Amino acid sequence: MGGEHGTVVIGAGPAGLTAAYELLRRGCAVRVFEADEVVGGISRTVERDGWRFDIGGHRFFTKVSRVEDFWHEILPDEDFLLRPRMSRIYYRGALYDYPLNAGNALRNLGLWEAARCMGSYARARLRPPADQSHFEGWVSARFGWRLYSIFFKTYTEKVWGMPADQLQADWAAQRIKNLSLATAVRNAVLPRRHRTDVTSLIEEFQYPRLGPGMMWERCAEEVRRRGGTVETGSCLTAVHRDPQRRRAVAVTVDGAGGQRTEPADHVVSSMPISELVGALRPAPPAEVRAAAEDLRYRDFLTVALVVPAEFSFPDNWIYVHDPDVRVGRIQNFGSWSPYLVKDGRTCLGLEYFVSVDDETWRTPDADLIVAATRELEKLGLVRPGVVEAGYVVRMPKAYPVYDERYQRNVDVIREWLAREVPNVYPVGRNGMHRYNNQDHSMLTAMLTAENIAHGTDHDVWSVNVEQDYHEETGRGAGGRGTGRDAPLMPAPPLPAATVVAGAARDVGGGRATRPTGLRP
Repeated sequence: MGGEHGTVVIGAGPAGLTAAYELLRRGCAVRVFEADEVVGGISRTVERDGWRFDIGGHRFFTKVSRVEDFWHEILPDEDFLLRPRMSRIYYRGALYDYPLNAGNALRNLGLWEAARCMGSYARARLRPPADQSHFEGWVSARFGWRLYSIFFKTYTEKVWGMPADQLQADWAAQRIKNLSLATAVRNAVLPRRHRTDVTSLIEEFQYPRLGPGMMWERCAEEVRRRGGTVETGSCLTAVHRDPQRRRAVAVTVDGAGGQRTEPADHVVSSMPISELVGALRPAPPAEVRAAAEDLRYRDFLTVALVVPAEFSFPDNWIYVHDPDVRVGRIQNFGSWSPYLVKDGRTCLGLEYFVSVDDETWRTPDADLIVAATRELEKLGLVRPGVVEAGYVVRMPKAYPVYDERYQRNVDVIREWLAREVPNVYPVGRNGMHRYNNQDHSMLTAMLTAENIAHGTDHDVWSVNVEQDYHEETGRGAGGRGTGRDAPLMPAPPLPAATVVAGAARDVGGGRATRPTGLRP
C-alpha cells in the first residue's frame, strides 16, 4: 500500500519520526523533511556550550504499551534513567508540596491563613458566586476565593495569557471534576504510595540520560539506516494536489540545494495544521482557509541560567504561583539527569508562556537573561551575583489554543482534507491541533502508518487520553476526543469578511469565496 513514490513525512518530531520508522518497518519508502536544523520538535534536547536543556520537560511515562516498546526499541535500557518525580508550588516565599501535603501546607499557610481559607471555603459553599460560567467563578465556588487565589489563579493566567474570568468553566469542570476540598485534604492526610493510575501522582519515570532529544536523534539515525531519508533545514512550501483525482501528488521543499518538487503517494503531516492548509496547491476553498487562519497557538520561551550546584533543588519543576514575577515554571535540569549539566554546577530553566511578537518574545536575549536572573534572585532561589551564564531558547507554537471556535475550525479542515485529499494524514500535537502528550502523538503516527501500509481504517482522531491518565479529556468519555485537556478561551472577533461569508452560507447555502483575515 506504500505506493510507487512512497510517503513524504513533514516534520521530524515524535509523531513524524515515529510514522517514518513504523512505515519502514512495514517495507514502505519514506522521506522526512524537517524545517529546523535539529530533529525532535518540542521534544528536542537543546545543547549550548555543553549544557543540555529539555524544552518544557518530558517525563517518559505511558500506559500505551506499544509506545513503551517503541522507546526501548530505539534506545537500550542503559540509556534510560529512573528518576524520582518531584514538583512543588512556590507562593509568597514558601514551597508547597504537590500533590498537597496537609502538614506542609499548614506550616506554610500558618494557622491564621489556614483558618481564613476554611472560612472563605465555607462562605463559597453558603453563597457561591453567581457567575460560574468562567474558570474563576467555577473554581472559587468549590474551593473558596483564598484557596483559588493561591493554588489556581496566577499560574493559570500566566500559562494562557488572559484573566481567569475569561477562561471557559468547562475546562475547570473537566480538569478538576474529581477533586473537591474534602478529597484534597483526604489525599493529603492519607497519601497512597507508588500509584501510577494518575499521572500527577506517579513517583518515578523513565528519562533518556541526554534528554528527550536523544530518543529522536537515535530514531532519525535508525530511519536513515533502514533506507529512509531525513533532511533537516528543509522547509515545505507546497503540497500539490490533483482535484480531479482527489489526491496529493507531490510536495515542494526549500532546502540547502534550493527548491525542488518531490512526488508522493502519501503525505504524513506533523506541521501545524493551519500551515498545512496554507501550503496546499491549488488552495482550498475560502471557508477552509478561514478556519485555518482562525486557529491560535501559545508560544514558549526558556531562559536557562547556570548556577553553582549548591543552588540546585530536588524538584523537576517548581510551579511559580507568585504574581510578582512573570516566570511561570522553573526546571532544574540537573534533577532530570546529571548528564544534562556539568560537575559543580546546575542549570535552572525559567519558563515563560508568551505569544510570538509580544514584548517578552521580542526582548533581546541578553536583556531576557538579566530579567530572569533578577526574578530568580527575587524569589530567593539563588543569592545575588551567583548566575554565571545564561541562554535563551524560543519555541513557537508550543501549545494549540482551545478557543470558542477551535473545534469547529478543526472539523471544517478535517472534513475537507478527508474528502478532497484523503492521502494527506495529519498527526501529532500541532498536526491535529490537539493538546496531546508525546505518547499519544506517537500513537496517532503508529495508527497512520498502519493505515498507509496495510489499508486499515484506524480513526486517529479518536486517539485520546484515558480518563484517569494525565489530565481529563475535554468532552468526557462518550464525546469527541480533544487530546490532553486545555481551557476553552474567548476567541478574538472574526474579521468582517468571515462574518458576512458565514451569514451567506447560513441563508443561501453557498460557499464563501473571499479569503478572511490573518490568524492573530
